[in-house]
Amino acid sequence: MLLNFSRTLLTRQLAPKASGTAAAVLKPSVARTATATATRSMSSLHWKDYPMAPKDPIIGLTEMYKEDDFEQKVNVGVGAYRDDSGKPYVLPCVREAESILMNQPNLDHEYLGIAGDPKFVNLSLKFAYGEDCTPLLENRVAGVQTLSGTGGLRVFGEMIHKFGHKEIYLPNPSWGNHTPIFKNAGLEVKTYRYYDKENSSLDFDGMVKDIQNMPEGSCILLHACAHNPTGMDPTLEQWKQLSDTIKKQNLLPFFDSAYQGFASGNAPKDAAALRMFAEDGHYLALVQSYSKNFGLYGQRVGALSIVGATPEEAKSVESQMKLCIRPMYSNPPSHGARIVSTVLSDERMTQDFIDQCKGMADRINEMRTALVTELESAGSEQNWDHITKQIGMFAYSGLSKEQVLKMREKHHIYCTLDGRISMAGVTSGNVDYIASAMHDVTK
Repeated sequence: MLLNFSRTLLTRQLAPKASGTAAAVLKPSVARTATATATRSMSSLHWKDYPMAPKDPIIGLTEMYKEDDFEQKVNVGVGAYRDDSGKPYVLPCVREAESILMNQPNLDHEYLGIAGDPKFVNLSLKFAYGEDCTPLLENRVAGVQTLSGTGGLRVFGEMIHKFGHKEIYLPNPSWGNHTPIFKNAGLEVKTYRYYDKENSSLDFDGMVKDIQNMPEGSCILLHACAHNPTGMDPTLEQWKQLSDTIKKQNLLPFFDSAYQGFASGNAPKDAAALRMFAEDGHYLALVQSYSKNFGLYGQRVGALSIVGATPEEAKSVESQMKLCIRPMYSNPPSHGARIVSTVLSDERMTQDFIDQCKGMADRINEMRTALVTELESAGSEQNWDHITKQIGMFAYSGLSKEQVLKMREKHHIYCTLDGRISMAGVTSGNVDYIASAMHDVTK
């Protein structure tokens, strides 16, 4: 009504007025411009109270890096693998799978079901839990395809909130996106001790004490391997103690597995904690991402699954996952899931994937060693052993926020403010420059 009134008023103001015997007629283009201006002014009432959101701490970092014209600039902020030339890397097995798919004459682009590609889901469960997993053999594991790990986390958060969970416990620190995902799903985010910054090590005793004090039935998120951002994982003996403690507290363990195969170069080894919990009788949940290990960053491939007490219980939970998915994004994309399925359904290609994953993991580990060596060569007297003790894509360097900002401003090296360095961005060509910069800001 207000817009109609404005248009009426504008029409009156722009109507031709007599000037002697002739009327002054406004040109149509001028009238259209004035009308559009008035319409834009009215539309702005809908959006004027929307403030500019802060930049994402990681995506914004990449934007700053791109705008920097310094020749030796380095981006070690983003969690995406790069080869030793600093270029994106596509696994040969992925290229082969794409070629196979493109040569299938009956390949279509129809919608997948709400739960995604059943073949992909079944292969994902075997990949994570192991083909000899007791709950899997008893049909007590059910799952769905998701929009990578992020989508699976959100679906899980909404589902457990719907059924009475009010909070979730995350390790401190954890992946930066965990907190907003679960808050947006309606959960209160609480933390438990995980990392001892002073000694650059796992705070296992503090972790156990905090778990023992969690209310019975609480949900606890665990990084299956290659903890992000610290790269510091419990030993198998420590995982066993955690399993016993969590079971005694009757907690719901929720594993986030984003690096299976990429962390150590051995996919079964990277799933050891999850498989231990499953065999120990936990009714757990798992989210998987294929972004890092398969390099399918832009395909958004993932899975969400749970272990139930019976096949019927597992299927009931799966049906609730689907109820969350349908109004959220309806169904997942097919291409990335087909790539993963093509690889994991072929014994030879699966072995190729494992070997290629190991190649990525080995390069990361070589750069860890090289970085510490170069720091020592630069004259640093600090202890950097934690960098080589950590595992996975990231090194939790121990740099303070002030040191990170100084390194960015003076040396044009970009990492997150918590000092997390993506080792994938470290190459044989820049490791000495990075080490020199780190030494400069810490001496």
